[in-house]
Amino acid sequence: QVQLVESGGGLVQAGGSLRLSCAASLSILSFNIMAWYRQNPGKQRELVASLSKGGNTYYPLSVKGRFTISRDNAKNAVYLEMNSLKSEDTAVYYCYGMGALSYWGQGTQVTVSS
Repeated sequence: QVQLVESGGGLVQAGGSLRLSCAASLSILSFNIMAWYRQNPGKQRELVASLSKGGNTYYPLSVKGRFTISRDNAKNAVYLEMNSLKSEDTAVYYCYGMGALSYWGQGTQVTVSS
């Protein structure tokens, strides 16, 4: 059973920073893509950062310049560094891995207070 486990969420003031972690139960190099998504109640899950096996990254304009995705192959972990947080960044953040199959973590809540 492949597992992705997120951690690092919490409450932070606007302008602050958080670092989310995603621990995988197998080598993250098994995944072609690792990504972070976020979702609020009643809204679609949206992509906030992706990282390919080859090292290519993608960020939507809403987070570009503020969020950074990275990985530690030795620790089988993926991270999301979030800076200059805004109230609209409040959401449940999910780790996603796409290989032969796709997997989601259980999510971690990020709340940005203004």
